[in-house]
Amino acid sequence: MGAAYGGVRRQWKLLRRGRGNVAGPAKPTTIQAVADIDTRHRGHRTRRGPRPEFRPDIEGLRAVAILVVIAFHTGGISGGFIGVDVFFVISGFLITRLLWIELDATGRIDLMRFYAARARRLVPAAATVLVLTAIASVVLLPPLQARTALDDGLASALYIGNYRLAITGTDYLAHAAPSPFQHYWSLGLEEQFYLLWPALLLGTAWLLRRRGPRPGARRGRPSALPYFSTLTVVAALSLALSVTLTHSSPPWAFFSLPTRAWELATGALVALSTNVWRRLPAALAAATGFVGLALVVWAAIELDDQTAYPGTAALMPVLGTALIIGAGCSTPIGGVGRLLAIPAMRAVGRLSYSWYLWHWPILVFAPLLVGHPIGWAGRLGAVSASFALAVLTLRYIERPVRYSRRLRRSVSRSIAAGGAITAAAVSVAVLLPMLVPAPVGHGEPATAAVASEQRASGDFLTDAIATAHRAVRYSANRSEVPGDLSPPLVDAAADKPSVFLEGCVRSWPEVGVPDCVTGGQLGGTTVALVGDSHAAMWQPALEPLAQQRNWRLITMAKVTCPLLDLAITSPYLGRTYTECGQWRTEALQRLVAERPKLVVIGMSRRYGADFGFTGYDREWVRSISALVADVRSATAARVLVLGPVPDPGTDVPVCLSGHLDDALACAPQRSAGLNTAGIAAETRATRGAGGEYADLSDLFCAATRCPAIVGSDLVYRDDNHITVSYARRLAPVLGMLAEQAIAPRS
Repeated sequence: MGAAYGGVRRQWKLLRRGRGNVAGPAKPTTIQAVADIDTRHRGHRTRRGPRPEFRPDIEGLRAVAILVVIAFHTGGISGGFIGVDVFFVISGFLITRLLWIELDATGRIDLMRFYAARARRLVPAAATVLVLTAIASVVLLPPLQARTALDDGLASALYIGNYRLAITGTDYLAHAAPSPFQHYWSLGLEEQFYLLWPALLLGTAWLLRRRGPRPGARRGRPSALPYFSTLTVVAALSLALSVTLTHSSPPWAFFSLPTRAWELATGALVALSTNVWRRLPAALAAATGFVGLALVVWAAIELDDQTAYPGTAALMPVLGTALIIGAGCSTPIGGVGRLLAIPAMRAVGRLSYSWYLWHWPILVFAPLLVGHPIGWAGRLGAVSASFALAVLTLRYIERPVRYSRRLRRSVSRSIAAGGAITAAAVSVAVLLPMLVPAPVGHGEPATAAVASEQRASGDFLTDAIATAHRAVRYSANRSEVPGDLSPPLVDAAADKPSVFLEGCVRSWPEVGVPDCVTGGQLGGTTVALVGDSHAAMWQPALEPLAQQRNWRLITMAKVTCPLLDLAITSPYLGRTYTECGQWRTEALQRLVAERPKLVVIGMSRRYGADFGFTGYDREWVRSISALVADVRSATAARVLVLGPVPDPGTDVPVCLSGHLDDALACAPQRSAGLNTAGIAAETRATRGAGGEYADLSDLFCAATRCPAIVGSDLVYRDDNHITVSYARRLAPVLGMLAEQAIAPRS
């Protein structure tokens, strides 16, 4: 698979199905169980104004949210990721209610006291789990994965983990095993909310004071209407942005505060309209609450990782949660509140924050501890262990700090303690990478040994293929990672052809065909390299020949978009991949305009049913034949279809970093890595339509094994793309195949 975001989505599927080398999610939908304020304070008035009344139904609602999250992560329900929305609405309601009561009673908000309370409530448990997770990452994860995880931990400690995920999620080529810190994204978003939300209320109050009282307005306590109007505008703008980005940039829609603010604002709007909700008749309030719960449950069951989310789909759980909370303003212990307020639900609700913090890293680490993917029993055991850790964390960390008399009596002391704990977590995340040395092979350099075996036959193409295959055979039984590995494992992920960095490979939302030409000048032979990212990864192999032969090499590529005429659904976008169809049309039009001598077509074969088709199936093979015939007819060009590279079944650099003395552990069997029947079908279809087919199997695989390292060259930079180094090693072969395809036929 070729995308970070797509990689994360599939990892979620692996966790839920009990497959994969490390349990992980397919949809980056980590949820936060943040309990925002101490709901156990009974309503009473202090010198700072009244406290919010105790809401046992909200405590139970937290239990619903964390239970659906855990059910999702363990494969129980498909839409449990909606728990995040439930928590966000709860947060918006409780925090806004707390701030509004103070603003209403005193005309001001004591920001330092507010932040002190947040520090006591959230920081100790979050920092404790973060530090222990960081230590476990160093001990249990392969070095490369550990380094990436610790970077995630640092971002999480600084409460910007959500934006790190958004940035890496937009990179199609980024791929990593699921991070044990992935769930901290929502904590970061919440902290950003805590910084901005009081400022928004205070800003509104300041503007109202500047305007002065309206004629006829009542004196004394402020009206909630201006604040309600402000938050309505915020919610509307945020929802519009969320819907837009859900279709164009899903990671940013999912992880960023601007696209999630409407959910928090929905809870805030309920908080500012509690007087209206309180006037609901008991029967109507009870019915409203049950409708809300039905919406939440329905969303958890019916939505899945193919849903374009959040977008409009998030309206169901958000509105459902708002209805539950609103109904509880009238009947907090009646209707659905009676169900939510039972002791068991409230007990789970009190544990929700700590349980959330623990459950994800335990699920990630469990397969590593037992040495194999975990099934249902293993996942239930992991969840039980995380529950026990949550109980201990609540008892010995959360409550002692939260209710410390020494800290509660001093705002400055609370803030200082929160800052010190955060600084300690950041320090751990900064210092621990020093304990993870860069993984460097210590095996014998391989370049000279391979070169010494070369023999000449007189046929240039045959010699080039034979040389490449000898290197493969030589490397198929080598166990140690060589000391002269190229690129080094730490640099593998960044080993991308320049066309990936120059906008030539179009991302999901991008269309158009930029002018990406290398090699010769206008007037020379034109060669077009077209397809998805698996086409573009071959550009370093064709570019040297283009420079030598004065060829104009045009590269046209788009992520997860084969040139085949297939209706494609993008699992990364969660919808029909309309941009792919548009780009295909534009690419074919460019081919007609350029009239190339040769069109080289490359594509991944890792398309599964979630794309709307499957590689090598009947429709796939038919489309290859049709594409070759259409291109030849429209352009009079020769067509060369590149066969697949083997599927290694793992992120190779990460795997090798943990097996420096056993590189074969990261090398798939030929029978598993290649679909020989599918390759044969593609060959027949291509040649039947008048094209040439390049079966590349022997350039990657020996008789039984496909080595992850050939000579001194690392073959893969992730779990499916080849490195620039290996593409250049195969440049003589690819170049001669291209020349052979162009040559006049006798």
